[in-house]
Amino acid sequence: MKWITREKAKVDRIACPWLIKNFVDRNAEFLFVPKDKVIEMSKKENAIPFDTPGVELTHYKENGKEFVSFDAIIKKYEVKDAALLELAKIVRGADATIPLAPPESAGLEAAALGFRQLAKDDFDNMKLQFPLYDSLYSYCQWKLEESGKLEHSVH
Repeated sequence: MKWITREKAKVDRIACPWLIKNFVDRNAEFLFVPKDKVIEMSKKENAIPFDTPGVELTHYKENGKEFVSFDAIIKKYEVKDAALLELAKIVRGADATIPLAPPESAGLEAAALGFRQLAKDDFDNMKLQFPLYDSLYSYCQWKLEESGKLEHSVH
């Protein structure tokens, strides 16, 4: 499948492709386009839009709490992975203003901004940042195992 979002990605628009590639669609192709072209190009390319206003897979509020596109994808595709749900909290805290954001969120946001500055384009940004998300996912698995909340997780 093709997936499409806004260009100049930072946190959620890089976290989502990582999530999609690892838990939803291993053969996913991604398109990054100007903000005002996402809907038009999604129809033209038969691509699933995400993290852009007016689409299903974007930020939303539920029970007075804000969630990000990463959460929307987990919810829609019913991904049930405890470590991934922990990672979602970090992504949410880095991409939205939420109360009691995990401390790791500030580091993720800073790293994402730095990677965006280093990357020559959004595809290079994904290549640079995917190992960071692999590492954070592994950290979340370890954290849950240490607390006795996770026996094992398959990624």
